[in-house]
Amino acid sequence: MSTEHAPHGAPEPTHAAASRGGRFVFRASVFDAEALRRAFTRIAHEIVERNHGAHDVVLVGLYTRGVEIARRIAAAVERVESVTVPVGALDVAFFRDDIGLRQVAPLGATDVPVDVTGRVVVLVDDVLFTGRTVRAALDALGELGRPAAVQLAVLVDRGHRELPIRADYVGKNLPTKVAEDVRVRLVETDDDTDGVEIWGPPAAGPADGPSVDGDQGS
Repeated sequence: MSTEHAPHGAPEPTHAAASRGGRFVFRASVFDAEALRRAFTRIAHEIVERNHGAHDVVLVGLYTRGVEIARRIAAAVERVESVTVPVGALDVAFFRDDIGLRQVAPLGATDVPVDVTGRVVVLVDDVLFTGRTVRAALDALGELGRPAAVQLAVLVDRGHRELPIRADYVGKNLPTKVAEDVRVRLVETDDDTDGVEIWGPPAAGPADGPSVDGDQGS
């Protein structure tokens, strides 16, 4: 999911949004719908090439937007390889390392339609940030079986890693400031809109206090 500590909301029509005492404003559009389509297609080709086909591949999306991205990549793989790739969904809420520091609620049901043991599992998320969500996903996946390999596909890698985790497939490397917010929007989850946007705190004025980090990423 895009949010390291809580799911982000869709941007408001005014291109301004509240964030824990501060305000985020729209900065830039990074991907439009066509750019997203190309990114998914490229990732699909890379998955097929790296794994010498897709017969043993399972795509497992992390809630929320990672699940929809996994479905789109699977559709692209099927167009490329004429193979139907199983797609699952993984909820990592109770495997996070900050579970004792905040209230945790499941985001959805873990549902992986095949046994992952002996297969190549590609974890799929929208934004890779600190790496803590992916670490939780590895623990959650371990409850389901022992894959032959685990790979990671993300739409955006925004940097600022806190754990030694690297994506195998990346739609776009997007250097950001820690206080900025990378927002992925998909038609399935976000008001019929596809795209990736950067939001951030406005420049501080004399009456403004310090900006508050939006705490988003994986």
